Amino acid sequence: MALSERESPKGKRVSLFVTCIVDMIYPGTGMSAVDILEHVGVDVDFPMAQTCCGQPAFNSGYRDEARTVARHFFKAFKDAEVIVTPSGSCATMVRHEYPHLFTPDDGELYEQARRMAAITWEFSEFLVDGLGIVDLQLQLPEKESFAMHDACHGLRGLGLGWASRELIANLGNAELVELKECEVCCGFGGLFSVKMADISNAMLKTKVDNINDSSAETIVTGDVSCLTQMNGGLSRDKSRKRVLHLADVLAKGLGGGRA
Repeated sequence: MALSERESPKGKRVSLFVTCIVDMIYPGTGMSAVDILEHVGVDVDFPMAQTCCGQPAFNSGYRDEARTVARHFFKAFKDAEVIVTPSGSCATMVRHEYPHLFTPDDGELYEQARRMAAITWEFSEFLVDGLGIVDLQLQLPEKESFAMHDACHGLRGLGLGWASRELIANLGNAELVELKECEVCCGFGGLFSVKMADISNAMLKTKVDNINDSSAETIVTGDVSCLTQMNGGLSRDKSRKRVLHLADVLAKGLGGGRA
């Protein structure tokens, strides 16, 4: 199914969908996203009733359970004008899969699914495609080199990639270099890494080798699940290199950033 058509988000209040992993493990990344959104003049709110988007259940084949979670999502974000999330995979779930979970026979639920799909934006996509901002007028405290890892859901589900590169390229004191096989999966894939651990670890080893061979000091991605997978591999490899979320890198340029 093609992505839902969307109205411009300019001038609208943003409701932050922080996602499960950010909430539980990387709350600072959520705050960095808020800092950047407020830096560009966006009014941000945080619906306290939010939980999961339902992707784990959906990917595991538990469609009824995923629909239950989606119905709660509808309630949590019922007043949202625009939803922004620092996760390409969760954004893909809402925009691609919500309209699949419900049919026209579901009436209001189907309409709510389509509305949520139409107002949801991934963080970098919102800044660049939604607001038309490619230069945040920020500068890092010191020079640093970066390379991008294109997370699978965002790259293939939403066509992400260039927006984050534009933001890094226009960040003062940042040098953007390429990472070999930047578009190749890191091996996480949610339950894939559990059910097919040997294949997942082999894919991770290739990714870690490419990161270590890169001239970049830091790897940047838009999904903390990939970040967790790669940093785990780098840590076990005794590598000094690390992966950061795009929002945390940009927040470094705010001076008082939380990265």
